Amino acid sequence: MRDIAVFSGSAHPELAAAVAAEMGIELSPTRVSRFSNDCLEVQLQANCRQRDVFVVQPLVPPVQEALVELLLMVDAARHASAGRVTAVVPHYAYARSDKKDAGRISIGGRLVADLLETAGADHVLVMTLHSPQVHGFFRVPVDHLHALKQLATHFEGEDLSNAVVVSPDLGNAKPAAAFARVLGCGIATGAKQRFPDDRVVIANVIGDVTGRDVIVLDDEIAKGSTVFELVARLKELHARSIRVVCTHGIFAGDALDRLLAHPDISEVVCTDTVPLRGGPREGLSVISVAPALAAAIRHIHEGESVSALFEH
Repeated sequence: MRDIAVFSGSAHPELAAAVAAEMGIELSPTRVSRFSNDCLEVQLQANCRQRDVFVVQPLVPPVQEALVELLLMVDAARHASAGRVTAVVPHYAYARSDKKDAGRISIGGRLVADLLETAGADHVLVMTLHSPQVHGFFRVPVDHLHALKQLATHFEGEDLSNAVVVSPDLGNAKPAAAFARVLGCGIATGAKQRFPDDRVVIANVIGDVTGRDVIVLDDEIAKGSTVFELVARLKELHARSIRVVCTHGIFAGDALDRLLAHPDISEVVCTDTVPLRGGPREGLSVISVAPALAAAIRHIHEGESVSALFEH
């Protein structure tokens, strides 16, 4: 069996180090430098020849820098005669650009998939794509993980007999229903409309939330517009309590401060797929996905089923 090597880009080295620690191996060193003309240069500072190489790099702000760095790392591994190169992208930011919904508009999700393949990625590992159909944009094997099991551990030991999981929209209803099954509680969903001026309106909530302890589940939170709109509807329907849960806590601008300061939101829960700006906060719980990524990498390396990690 080929030896394994895990490298990290500069986007989220803490997560990569945690993944390597879970696997009981050392994180292989990487040097990233910049030429005087602002071009990036990457050097993988460990032997790659015939090794099973995993490059960990979520696409987080500055996203374009993180993307180019990832492409350079994959290319460096390929030209260093790696036996196989897997791009581990916990947050695939361009999954939002998944369709042509206006004239002459780009489809970034497909283009980035092509770029990763061209750079030399033999395999891709992602977590909770904003649009699951982006999986089909790749011509190389893709393992699409979710963090529902990890997020559910936060609620272990709690009485959830009065709880209901609420999806902000119908597009996220399937993961929300799966999360509700894991927790053993009910499900409801918002009826969301997004307008061209980036305004979000949730006219109604489908399902019973009156007097219930609501757990809002979304794949990612950036500005928080959808969550704030949903919380307003939930309070109009007399929800007893509201907690907000997501996989990717982007929290652009002051979104996190606004969420934590909101009088009707008792807690915010996210994972560490992206680095948390500003450090820990009261009212915020961060669940690590390092064990899940480490288990998936181990299964890929040993030729075992990754989907088996999600059974039961």
